[in-house]
Amino acid sequence: MNINPLDILKNAQKIQEQMGAFQEKLGFISATGSSGGGMVEVDLNGKIEVLAVRIAPEAVEGGDIEMLQDLVTAAFSSGLEKVKEAINREMGDMAGGLGLSGISGLPGFPGGFPGAS
Repeated sequence: MNINPLDILKNAQKIQEQMGAFQEKLGFISATGSSGGGMVEVDLNGKIEVLAVRIAPEAVEGGDIEMLQDLVTAAFSSGLEKVKEAINREMGDMAGGLGLSGISGLPGFPGGFPGAS
């Protein structure tokens, strides 16, 4: 196999440029997780930042703080999974554009995003 070092350098530069663009895109990726039949909703972006939390009044009635905490935790987890899926799709598109179809086999990239299942 004959490898041209200039081709490797060009690909590395292209990957670096696309990773920079991808990092910018993370702020525009968003998802909403919910729990309790929609009583609690959490909006997240691709940088795993919480953008908003909405809690329906009935989720607070009765003063069951533990239940509310569980609902918030579940809504966050739900949103996080959705963000991971969106990032995986974006990473897959980027990898395909670079001719890296085997990226899912790389360590830390089970589907494109470290920690995704």
